[in-house]
Amino acid sequence: MHVRLPRVLNAARSQDAVRPPVVVLCGSTRFWDALAEANLYETAAGRIVLAPGCDMKVAHPLWEEPGRAARLKDMLDALHRQKINLADQVLVVNPGGYIGESTRNEIAYARSLGKLIRYTHPVPDGA
Repeated sequence: MHVRLPRVLNAARSQDAVRPPVVVLCGSTRFWDALAEANLYETAAGRIVLAPGCDMKVAHPLWEEPGRAARLKDMLDALHRQKINLADQVLVVNPGGYIGESTRNEIAYARSLGKLIRYTHPVPDGA
């Protein structure tokens, strides 16, 4: 993937600097490495990146107790919707075209807000 380097540094030195676009990453945390890679490329392209901050598929004391994990998952889902609210656009990280139920819900929410939606990989018909 080729990324043009941004002119953000020069713009930031000017008093007339325009805020860079804000992009939120959506996608399954099973693709944590792909989310990190997308974050890298989006940042290098001069965009402010909002992304999932917890991978609950990896063991951690914060979510080892099932009841606490369920409450945390609900809170993280609500937090991610707020990230979508803040963003100018959504980048769906979907290796192999995979889009799970949570990501579908996030896409529907973003569409309801009129957000620009991009995908890292082609989306299969009906997705």
